[in-house]
Amino acid sequence: MINRRTFSKAIGLGTGAAAVSLAGLQGVPTASAAPRRGAGAPTPVVPTVTPGTHTGFSSLKQVKAGVLNVGYAELGPSHGPVVICLHGWPYDIHSYVDVAPLLAAQGYRVIVPYLRGHGTTRFLSSRTVRNAQQSAVALDIIALMDALKIHKAVLAGFDWGSRTADIIAALWPERVKALVSVSGYLITNLEAQKQPLPPKAEHTWWYQYYFSTERGRLAMENKTDRHDLCRLVWDTVSPTWNFDDATFERTATAFENPDYAAIVIHNYRWRLGLADGERRYDRYENRLAARPVIEVPTITLDPEVDPFTAPGDGSSYRDRFTGKYVHRTLKGIGHNLPQEAPTAFARAVVDADHL
Repeated sequence: MINRRTFSKAIGLGTGAAAVSLAGLQGVPTASAAPRRGAGAPTPVVPTVTPGTHTGFSSLKQVKAGVLNVGYAELGPSHGPVVICLHGWPYDIHSYVDVAPLLAAQGYRVIVPYLRGHGTTRFLSSRTVRNAQQSAVALDIIALMDALKIHKAVLAGFDWGSRTADIIAALWPERVKALVSVSGYLITNLEAQKQPLPPKAEHTWWYQYYFSTERGRLAMENKTDRHDLCRLVWDTVSPTWNFDDATFERTATAFENPDYAAIVIHNYRWRLGLADGERRYDRYENRLAARPVIEVPTITLDPEVDPFTAPGDGSSYRDRFTGKYVHRTLKGIGHNLPQEAPTAFARAVVDADHL
């Protein structure tokens, strides 16, 4: 287990982080995720909502946390149990635009941050390495929790967000009340990444290899090429999701972050061993290389028509979860599960919190 002192040394986290909204300073009360009913009480029922019911968040906030000034949406009572929802690539906080109100209505304080390089999240220093290795992104969320005085939260994510939540649950279990992880155990093992996948799986990862080339880097730096590439990914990994142009464009604004291309390119190149990480994260990466188990209560979700979903109904990663555990496969749902199936995702969060 990694303690706060070790973590603070790793990222240089100060003690005076202050939360501010786009309009000005905001006080941030202490909060933590905790059961709201006695033992044995029935799990609350989450009402059904049509995907796309909501189109945006009423306001955004900013907070200095670690090496970042993090942009995030917040819904629900300030003293409610906390849920942190983590997005993936090429997505943003709008993946939770319908999930967050559902959870807020259940009494949760819902935090939905832009990951580094996305949306309104910015690096505090131009000298900070634009590093997107997995432990760096996870430490961003620990720093955010500290800045907002959140000791413990339910973590829920997909894609990069699942990986980030998995890492925190594995290395800092004392900070995680429960976990919802789409696609299961996504902690990257760099040594295993050296081995080829079946051809069909390699084909699905086409953009990962594209980003390994200079052509791919230039495409991500070009606004038009970046936009069209991300739209193509949306179309191919969510084949049954009938989203409109406006839905994509709301998220595409997050791709205009000045560090977006650098963060995305580094993330995928680092995974393939083609870009170096930073030595200050070695201690975490060494632990993650051992594929640590996750002991916190967990619900894993597999989207059935996501081309990245592994066969076997979660069997390939079942042994990595040693605490209370439930697995669900969502029929007819693609990669962007929380936005395609917000009710099912919100129910998984509530259910995991009550395991």
